[in-house]
Amino acid sequence: MKALGKVHKYGDNVDTDVIIPARYLNSADAKELASHCMEDIDADFVNKVQAGDIMVAEANFGCGSSREHAPIAIKESGISCVIAKTFARIFYRNAINIGLPIIECVEASERISAGDEVEIDFDTGVITNKTKNETYQGQPFPEFLINIINKNGLLNSLK
Repeated sequence: MKALGKVHKYGDNVDTDVIIPARYLNSADAKELASHCMEDIDADFVNKVQAGDIMVAEANFGCGSSREHAPIAIKESGISCVIAKTFARIFYRNAINIGLPIIECVEASERISAGDEVEIDFDTGVITNKTKNETYQGQPFPEFLINIINKNGLLNSLK
C-alpha cells in the first residue's frame, strides 16, 4: 500500500481544536467537518488540499481532546497520511480506528518542506521525498494495522 501527494506542513503541538475548531463539533457530517479542517491556522488549507496529499507536522500532533472529529476531518479533506515526530496517543488510536494512516518519523518531519512531493510505502515504512531526492525510514505498519486501514477503519475490519 502506498500514498503519493503534495505536503502541507505544520509545527509542534497542533491540537484537535486547531484541526477542527470546537464551534463545528455539532456536526457529525464528515464532509462538513472537512470543510473547516485546519482553518484556524491555515485558512486556505481546504482550498489547497487535493486527494492523496500528505500532512507533515512536528511533535505532539493531535494533542488536546480525544474527539474523533479531528482525524475524520483530516481524512475526509483528502489527506492520505499524516507524518509527525510524535502523536498524542489518543489521536494515534482514533486515526487508526477510522483508517487514517499515520507515521512517526523524526527525520521526515525535520527534512520535508511544505509543497514537497512525498511517497510513502506503508509496507516498508520508507518515505521518499521526490522533491529533494531523499528517503527516510519510518516505522512500517504491522499486518493487522494494514488490514484496518485497507478496510477503512477498525469497525469495518471486524465485520
